[in-house]
Amino acid sequence: MEVKQLKRALSINDAPSGRVTVDPSRHEVDKLPKKLINSADSCVDEALWGLVRASGGLSLMVGHRVVLRSNLDRLRGKVALVSGGGSGHEPAHGGYVGAGMLSAAVAGGVFASPPPASILAAILCLHNAGASGVLLIVKNYTGDRLNFGLAAEQARNHGVSVDMVIVAEDCAFDCPSKAGRRGLCGTVLVHKLAGALAEDGCSLDQVVSKVTEVLKGTGIHGEPGVKRSKVTCADEVVKAMIDHMTNPDSQSHLPLKPGDQVIVCVNNLGALSCLEMAVVTRATIVRLETQGVVVARVMSGSFMTSLEMAGVSLTLMVASQETLRLFDARTSAPAWPNLSGSSTSGRHFLTDPPAVRRQDVDSPEGPHSPILRQVLERVCSTLLDHQEELNSLDRAAGDGDCGNTHAQAARAIQEWLQSQVVPGCPGQLLSVLAGLVQEKMGGSSGALYSLFLTAAAGHVTDKQGGAAVWAGAMHAGTQAMRRYGGAEPGDRTMLDALCPAVDELMNLSRAPPAGQMAVLQAAVQRAAEGAESTRDLTARAGRASYIAAERLTLPDPGAVAIAAILRAVMEALEGQQESVGADRHCDHDH
Repeated sequence: MEVKQLKRALSINDAPSGRVTVDPSRHEVDKLPKKLINSADSCVDEALWGLVRASGGLSLMVGHRVVLRSNLDRLRGKVALVSGGGSGHEPAHGGYVGAGMLSAAVAGGVFASPPPASILAAILCLHNAGASGVLLIVKNYTGDRLNFGLAAEQARNHGVSVDMVIVAEDCAFDCPSKAGRRGLCGTVLVHKLAGALAEDGCSLDQVVSKVTEVLKGTGIHGEPGVKRSKVTCADEVVKAMIDHMTNPDSQSHLPLKPGDQVIVCVNNLGALSCLEMAVVTRATIVRLETQGVVVARVMSGSFMTSLEMAGVSLTLMVASQETLRLFDARTSAPAWPNLSGSSTSGRHFLTDPPAVRRQDVDSPEGPHSPILRQVLERVCSTLLDHQEELNSLDRAAGDGDCGNTHAQAARAIQEWLQSQVVPGCPGQLLSVLAGLVQEKMGGSSGALYSLFLTAAAGHVTDKQGGAAVWAGAMHAGTQAMRRYGGAEPGDRTMLDALCPAVDELMNLSRAPPAGQMAVLQAAVQRAAEGAESTRDLTARAGRASYIAAERLTLPDPGAVAIAAILRAVMEALEGQQESVGADRHCDHDH
């Protein structure tokens, strides 16, 4: 029976993705699931072993699927709590065994109620440990009610003081059937509150009475059964769920009014990512606060799953101060989250960023400002002209957006040039450009260019701005890219164009003024040759390193971009030099 249950679970949950093709009449169990288990008939027992071995406060009863507190001697004179149900809903219920929560959890097969014999064994074990009474916390499913009920009657015949609480907090159906509302993730909250009451030394009758009262103010929505609708955005899904839970026209609605404070449980049914869960959690808090409800506590995570079901359930519990005290009480149960004891609503959760001095507000123009502006304008227009070429090169090795990211940076610089004065201090200009590139370019390219510009900025000032100083600044920038980016020349990256060019520029320290342009021209040539050489290099860094080498037959787009930028700088400086020469010639004629 247990194997059949798992077969059914695997088939139902995996069928939409097309991953499982199973003939239910065959019994090759080990070939069934594309799940990380050893076999269907042993997975429940092995999972319980894993839970218990990883948790120092738990033990496993021999011959039964019963998880127990390992310190049963601490139960003497107190009420013990037992819960359980089918496996596949982990971490329920074994993960909630510990001081301050369950004393024992009984597991059935996958989606199958636990057998009465194991439930009775758990009850008797706790009774023999000196518990003053045993409370069974049972979800409202026929199999669970029957099996736990039978075990309770058998335990009474053994002289055990036993009582049972049925959890039926489901708000999904407007008109519940005779079977009643289902017991879902709200059961976990009952475990916590009842466990805290038992730890306080309350009698069995007192625990039952208080838990029953709390259940009147608990509701959940999220299990299948209400209606089918197209998947929409998280805000709309959460709104629909909360509206349905609190709709007074529904017989099973949760009465909720402005000013009420609630405990919220956002439960991952198995397959949602942490990112999706955080988005849903935000939507839930915002929706409730919009309705004037005070969100006192929030649990968000996987608390009662259904294997890998893609979905979420919301549980709301109207909470008094006493309920919050019990909720906040300490527990050693391994699956219970470590939550803050402060209210979610009303808590200041935003922090202002530190003030950062802008680099472009207090620097006047200088003698080099006009040529620096010309160089930037030429670089920007060049990058925009090369946008499609760079995108095309990047499609072979990346996501095809290299040209777009460079164009974003170029447009950001163009906008800045239209509204700002180019600082006379070259270092300050480089710092401004680093900030623009970091903010507007994005991705690893943006980070690398920003690193280069930031490291270079400290090496050029308004008093130190000669050609050799610029070469040293570029060398510092290149070293920063190598240090933090992890790439080296030969790795098929932009460094294969940049490093040879910078090495050539270092000759500026020895070149006479008349020979400086020749050094720059040689550097641009070496950059172009370096970019072209990347055709034959094996990628060892960046996204291209994950692509098969035989597919990389074109130059690296980042290296091509560097070569184009350096050529644009050279052309702008050549144009300025020709302009100055022409002006001098005119003066000589006059």
